[in-house]
Amino acid sequence: MTRIDGKTMAAKVKERVRQEAKKLPRKPGLAVILVGNDPASRVYVNGKRKDCEECGFYSEEYTLQENVSQQELLELVGTLNGREDIDGILVQLPLPKHIHERTIIEAISPAKDVDCFHPINVGNLMIGEKSFLPCTPTGIMELLEEYGIDPAGKRAVVVGRSNIVGKPIALLLLAWNATVTICHSKTPELAEHCRQADILVAAVGRRGLITADMVKEGAVVIDVAMNRDENGKLCGDVDYEAVAEKASYITPVPGGVGPMTRAVLMENTLLAAKRHQNLQ
Repeated sequence: MTRIDGKTMAAKVKERVRQEAKKLPRKPGLAVILVGNDPASRVYVNGKRKDCEECGFYSEEYTLQENVSQQELLELVGTLNGREDIDGILVQLPLPKHIHERTIIEAISPAKDVDCFHPINVGNLMIGEKSFLPCTPTGIMELLEEYGIDPAGKRAVVVGRSNIVGKPIALLLLAWNATVTICHSKTPELAEHCRQADILVAAVGRRGLITADMVKEGAVVIDVAMNRDENGKLCGDVDYEAVAEKASYITPVPGGVGPMTRAVLMENTLLAAKRHQNLQ
């Protein structure tokens, strides 16, 4: 079994991004908007600020009150859309219930949508046109490539159908010539589907969902979820210790897919900066 090291790979990606960013006429700029005081969201935002520093980017952070109006948030997004020094805009999700997430996402300029949530960028992904690629799924594909795992001709099973991970990773695996099955909470005989997978991607958010008896000998297992066990320790959807004995490759939680998600955000921001400066 080989443990897929996302931290080391992410450091390599960020160093490559840093070297490319140094060649640009101006630094890539990323604006991050955080609404409220959700502790998990604060951790993510702090991590993104650190990534920007490591990559030599310019970054701005906007922390808004929980009760900020949707109109105020839309006005901020509109201002950032018009800024020449801001290449990427990221609104940390989830948002408070009184704000309609889709309205905010659609207000972000597609050219600055480095999360790849805007319907135009999602549509481009669907039809295979060049655009931003979603961060977590792209991080997974880069890990597969780094470890010499070619999805072509393999059976891939994705457990989870979210717009952020499940659906886009299925599209990317399909683009890389895998035969893809998407499973979800209503899928009958889930274990049987999983046992057929050469590449199994778990992205549900249910601790211990994927057990050793659900995994084929020699499968590649990618655990995307971030859960906490009864002791508050981070864990994924996969019973890591048991499944690792059967898998050929497996991602740990933490230290697997998570660091690559952040690294791809830096790649997307660099790409946005190149486009805005007419360099690509």
